[in-house]
Amino acid sequence: MQIDTARYLKLDAAPVRLKDTLDILVTEHAFLPSVDEMLSDWVATIATPAFKLLRQQKGVQAGFCSIGTGTGLDALAAIETLGAARVGITDVHADVVDAAAGNIRKNLKNPDDIVLDAGFGDLLEPLRHSDSDAQPHYDLIYENLPNIPIDDAGKAAAARKSSGHIPPRTEAVPERLRRNLLALHYVALLKAKPFLTPDGAVLSLVGGRIPLDVFQEMGRLAGYRSEIFTYGWKIQTDPEEIIGGHLRQQEEGFGPYHFYRADRLATAFSGVSLETSGRDAHAIERLLAPDELSPEEALSTWKKGEVIGHTVVALRSTPV
Repeated sequence: MQIDTARYLKLDAAPVRLKDTLDILVTEHAFLPSVDEMLSDWVATIATPAFKLLRQQKGVQAGFCSIGTGTGLDALAAIETLGAARVGITDVHADVVDAAAGNIRKNLKNPDDIVLDAGFGDLLEPLRHSDSDAQPHYDLIYENLPNIPIDDAGKAAAARKSSGHIPPRTEAVPERLRRNLLALHYVALLKAKPFLTPDGAVLSLVGGRIPLDVFQEMGRLAGYRSEIFTYGWKIQTDPEEIIGGHLRQQEEGFGPYHFYRADRLATAFSGVSLETSGRDAHAIERLLAPDELSPEEALSTWKKGEVIGHTVVALRSTPV
């Protein structure tokens, strides 16, 4: 697929490090970027604005790693907006990583601009090195990982979008986090520490379908100091699958979870600046509380033709 770089990344001028048009190969195991409805697209709507704000506030993030990169668009966005020069990417399928690595290299004006670390497997394990001197370290580790557990690892491996669900995990996860579907995000925080530079941070992008205080508790329990860096919203991707998945989890005693009508979210966030959104997140959450839809209500509302969305937290965590 072809993507207009400046439009997708909302650049004020032509891209500096990326080609003007991105040529993106999407394998059968990767999510298709939502370029025609960018309010559904994580990279365009949530990640890239957070990257730009990080560049403005923290400067160049020369080392960048994406856990679960998909098509590699998140890494391309980081190269352009964060100034990343060493880039790590992982995903759970070999074909996804191979395609993402190819997407990154062929869409750079100068492929020699970056050092690329790439591997398929669980979280950061593909990048672990037995030689400590060869171990890569990153200023920013980014993750936008799935939430919904699936009991059968074989089904997860066979699914077209297997990265949309979490196969069984063996790590101990605090009960409140497990019940709020944050298990993989928590484990990712634990695994990230050896890969961070001394001033490095993890940026977790998570759908805000649960109370905001749970996110910062997750960081504390994982040994981090976490801040809600940005707070925004997006249209729910694959609503039947994702809302339905949350409904099934809630029926089993997890959650509760909530969604919103997209027009209500657009109104609530219309006067909110990106720079202050994290600071004001709890106030926005309280403002939206009367309009929360349970998964059952959200699914019913969507089936009637209304657009459903959810809030999104960009959680920036630094080790304590």
